[in-house]
Amino acid sequence: MTKYQEEIIIQDQSNGNKKPNNQPKELVNENIRFPQVLLIGPNGEQLGVMSSREAQLVANKYNLDLYCVAPNAKPPVCKIVDYGKLRYEKQKKEKENRKKQVKVEIKEVQLTPQIGRHDLETKARAAVKFLADGNKVKVGVRFRGRQMTHIEVGEQVLNDFIQLLGDIAIIEKPASMDGRWLVAILAPKKKK
Repeated sequence: MTKYQEEIIIQDQSNGNKKPNNQPKELVNENIRFPQVLLIGPNGEQLGVMSSREAQLVANKYNLDLYCVAPNAKPPVCKIVDYGKLRYEKQKKEKENRKKQVKVEIKEVQLTPQIGRHDLETKARAAVKFLADGNKVKVGVRFRGRQMTHIEVGEQVLNDFIQLLGDIAIIEKPASMDGRWLVAILAPKKKK
């Protein structure tokens, strides 16, 4: 056997079945190493304070797992449960919560101080669609060059735009200057 082959064998043995250190270990069965624990039985009854080893033996009598539900308590609280079933229920609940979550996006509508009435109405119709989908709308009036001297014109355009959406939107963030932009955020009105 060459030295190179020996190094490969040594490397293979060192990789073994190690878990990465960044994964937190669940406090189940042998991973529970507290000197004393408060044990709760499978039906919710308190079985008293005992060593974690004794608690593991009691869990083995029930053919169930020992699971630490409150590791920070004094003494830590462990319960006798079917850990596979518990983990399945937890994953199922998280999946349902993700389904129920509504992601609100902020859609953007850009205007200029010299925008025409028809163009303003077209942009308002686009904003109505965004609001109907439950999204927020960020309305921005962009000033270029000398337009910065007449910010009141841009404010009037923004106010006209907000009036067009007045029956379906509320002002979440009032108009404010952000560099060369006059920005306001609108949110859909809550349905009663």
